[in-house]
Amino acid sequence: METTKQTVAISDMKKRIRDIQMAISWREFANTYFQRSSSWFYHKLDGIDGNGGGGGFTEAEAEQMRGALIDLADRIRRVADSIPHSYNVAV
Repeated sequence: METTKQTVAISDMKKRIRDIQMAISWREFANTYFQRSSSWFYHKLDGIDGNGGGGGFTEAEAEQMRGALIDLADRIRRVADSIPHSYNVAV
């Protein structure tokens, strides 16, 4: 008996990002981290393919999304760390 690996689509990504959904420009995110259009990305978030059928993020795309969010979080942290903690800083 031959075993085949079934591709799993992660179709609830929109639910997973709900806490930050309105805080990020997903158009820029899709372009920067996926080199894809915003419509492609929004279809992925909605769990559909470009033709209206079932879809979502592949395991590889989900891992890419995870890495992209980690990178963005690191970038935000570096910017936040560059802001002085108090206004008593000499200029």
